[in-house]
Order: sequence, then C-alpha cells, then structure tokens
Amino acid sequence: MRRTFLRRALPRAFAGLLALSLPTPRLRAADDPGATLFVHGQTTYVLQGHGAFPSPYAGPASFASRREVAGSFSATLCLGWRPWTGGEVVVTPELLGGKGDSRVQGLAGAPNGEIYRVSDPKVAPNLSRVFLRQTWALPGAGAREAEGGPLAFGGSRHSRRLTLTAGKMAMNDLFDLNGWAGDPRTAFLNWSFMDTAAWDYPADTRGYSWGLVAEVAWEAWSVRLGSFLEPRAANQMAFDHQVSRAHGDVLEVGREHRWGDLPGRVAVLVFANHARMGVYRDALALTPPAVDATRAPGRTKSGAGLNVEQDLAEGTGVFLRAGWNDGRTESWAFTEADRSLAAGLSAAGKAWHRPQDRLGVAFAANGLSRDHAAYLAQGGQGFLLGDGRLAEGAERILEAFYAVALAPGITVTGDAQRLWNPGMNRARGPVQVFALRVHGAF
Repeated sequence: MRRTFLRRALPRAFAGLLALSLPTPRLRAADDPGATLFVHGQTTYVLQGHGAFPSPYAGPASFASRREVAGSFSATLCLGWRPWTGGEVVVTPELLGGKGDSRVQGLAGAPNGEIYRVSDPKVAPNLSRVFLRQTWALPGAGAREAEGGPLAFGGSRHSRRLTLTAGKMAMNDLFDLNGWAGDPRTAFLNWSFMDTAAWDYPADTRGYSWGLVAEVAWEAWSVRLGSFLEPRAANQMAFDHQVSRAHGDVLEVGREHRWGDLPGRVAVLVFANHARMGVYRDALALTPPAVDATRAPGRTKSGAGLNVEQDLAEGTGVFLRAGWNDGRTESWAFTEADRSLAAGLSAAGKAWHRPQDRLGVAFAANGLSRDHAAYLAQGGQGFLLGDGRLAEGAERILEAFYAVALAPGITVTGDAQRLWNPGMNRARGPVQVFALRVHGAF
C-alpha cells in the first residue's frame, strides 16, 4: 500500500511543483488595491518515518514500536472574489491523500500536521473552505497596509473595523494565529506547534467546521468571537446540527506591540465546547472503562490559551503557546491533551547568506488531567490514545527543521523530531521521527 501511494503521489507532487514554477495570470495579485480576484495554490508532499523503539507493552491505539514509513500529499487552490465593497468570498478546493504513522494514533503531538485522523491513502477531493467575509470601517478609522495571503486580499485596510466571517473554515484561519509556528506546510510539522494542543477546537476529521466569527480591530487591539458546529461524535466527519446543544465557542483578545522597532503580539483565548460527550470519571465505574458509553447531551469542556510571538530581527522570531482545559469530558475533535506548552525559534538564513532558507527549533510538552490519566491507566481508550496501561508522564517533543529554497515558492525541508513518553506514557519510547517535505506555492 505504501509503495502504491508513493508511485501515485510523487509524480503528482513534482507535476504540481512544475506547474507552480510557470508564469501565472495577473488576477492572482491580491495585493493590488484594485484586484477583484485572486488565485493562490500550493502542493505539499511529506515522507515521514521512525525506527523501532522500546515498548514493554502496547494497546489498540498505541504508536507502533516497529519501524514505519508513511507519506501524505495535498494540493490546494485558493480562490478569492470581491463581489462588492468590503465583501470577500473565498473558496479552497483541495486534493488530500496519504496516511500518518500508526494510523495517526498513540500521540497527542502527532508528527505530521499535514495529515489528520484519516487513514485512507487514496487521494480524494475535498471542499475545505467556502466562506463570506464582510468588513465595515468604524469611526475614526485610518488606513493600514496589509499583505495579501492565500485566504485574503491585501492592500489598504481600516485600522478600526468590524469584520464578520461566515461559512466553512478552519478555526486556525482566524484564531490562535502565530507568524512563527502554525503552517505545517512551511514551518514545524508536529501538531503541538501548529495550534495550542490543549484547545480541543471544533472540527471534522480533516480539521474544518461551519461557523460564524465577529472581529473588532481597534488600532493595535483585536477581539474575535466565534461559534462553530461540533462533530456528532468524537473524531467524526458528520456534524451535530442541534446547534442549541452542540457548538464550540471561542473568544480571543490580542494586542500588537513593538519591542524597539521589532513587532510582536500577545493573545489570550478562552473556549467552551458543548457536545454529547462522555465523562472520564463516570467511565471509571465501568468494566472495562469506556468513555463513549457515558455520553449524554449538555456536556461542556472549557479552557484557555496564551499565544505570544516576537520578532528578533528581520525574518527571525520566537514564539510561545500555553494551553489548559478542564479535562473532565472526553477529547472530541483535535487531540488528546489537557495541558500544553510549546516554544521555539524560527530564523531566516540571512546570517549564512541563504536569506530564503529557514531554520527552526522548538520544544513542546503535553499533559493529561487527573481524570483523563486515570481512565487511560485502567485500560480506557480515546480516539487517539490507549496503550492499555499508563505510567503517566508528560509527552515531550523536540523538533528541528531546515528548509532549502530551491526557487521562488519552492522549498525542500529536512525535519527531525525526538519524542519522549509517547502517548503520555513513561514506559514507552523515546522515538526519533524523520521527514522530508517538498512544498511549492504561488
């Protein structure tokens, strides 16, 4: 199966990179203030594997202790249209395929952020995003220049504005953003660095949901409030449309600042997820413990996160994310972590005369609540974790990557990760994971 996937995915990846190197039409110039259309695209291929590691036992959802190699492929087309003043429509069809090591189970910090909890290796189309964004100027608004991107027009933007966004999107399109760690296609690969791991944000199996976001930007301050559909069951594609009892809400307050001439940002988010979830403590009364057998409407998971980024020089900066959730109800949509901390450095290669190259080094630690740990220790299983037993210890991750710029928009990255206590279990590991990533974008 792996060889079949490689034979199919590698030609697609290189064909995509060749296409990206060809001239593209002017309608993609999203930074042009008069532009009414934009087109962006990307394709990414990741080949990742790990060697055998110490493991006295394993369960149905363990990270495999034998040698594994797996690959993932994605190709995205981002289409934007300005139908009227202040309005933007964005649609992103994608081709997604491949699988992660161990069926993307056994780790809170899965090592490949390009692959979610989908084990089907066949490349298949997916309409990942379709949303409408409307912006209004607020009293006293000045003008600020903003760069365009894959999901937004650039050019002049009101310094005081109200923005409403409605449709299908990823939560991290608008929340928990960090310029130095967020996109596994160009930066760190591990899940622990692309989002706050303890934020169990609403999403289907591929990481998207339907919702509404309101944002007020007031000079250096921003406030975002969003509400999104939750999946009908843990780690499922189908959504629960009983919105009154199943939805995920998030509030984020952020402030930009300057340290001398160097920009930075600090943001705090709080969230509350409402769904038909099970309760770990109730599951401990069952033999064997099964949290899905305790599910009932009206359950809530709440938590908070801190997100900091700071430039140190042009093209170089540091980041920090910290998160916590109450850990009473089962993990539902992102990953099985109730406590999380991640910090790192990302540097452009200007100092060694490779200004378009990038080097990154980061460390993360993920942990469990008392109830969650007790559930796993007694043989319980979540949608990602379940070794059959548990010698609890924080899952620790060290990742380093180096991205070589081959041409404008085209990079090849070597990535190495070391994971201690995989699945929060001191009895297993450590394990080394290595990856090669090929990425092209226009």
